[in-house]
Amino acid sequence: MPNLCTAANLLLGVSAITSVINYNFQLSVVLIVLAAVLDRVDGILARRCNAVSNFGKEFDSLADLVSFGVAPAALLYSSALAHHLSTPGLLCFLLFTLCGALRLARFNVTQSTTFFLGVPITAAGAILSILVLLVPSTPAVLILSIILALLMVSSIRIPKI
Repeated sequence: MPNLCTAANLLLGVSAITSVINYNFQLSVVLIVLAAVLDRVDGILARRCNAVSNFGKEFDSLADLVSFGVAPAALLYSSALAHHLSTPGLLCFLLFTLCGALRLARFNVTQSTTFFLGVPITAAGAILSILVLLVPSTPAVLILSIILALLMVSSIRIPKI
């Protein structure tokens, strides 16, 4: 059951990217937020059903990179293109995706059960997606995406809830 939630998370992330390609930014944000809900549910189910596995952890990270790394960054880049900021938008796309991948790799080799090291990619990706819609100034969102990217790879300890 947890892996089905992870699969749905991945498919929602891919669908969010498709929505960006089709210039349906609002739908993309909705799909990313729904993927975040499923990401939370898959972890809860894995622990409650005693179905935690190395496979599930890796699958979850791959799905998360698509849904909360690539999809929000693609949304950001498309928004930047609309404001004639293709080069800064591309750099932010690359940075956010790279930092998200680094954050997930670190998560997979860290054994802490009480805190996250750095902002989780799920939170950063969902926040970035919502910001792209809410903040009318794309340069401001580009700056916020850099901050979120750096927070993902930071050593800030965030308690797990």
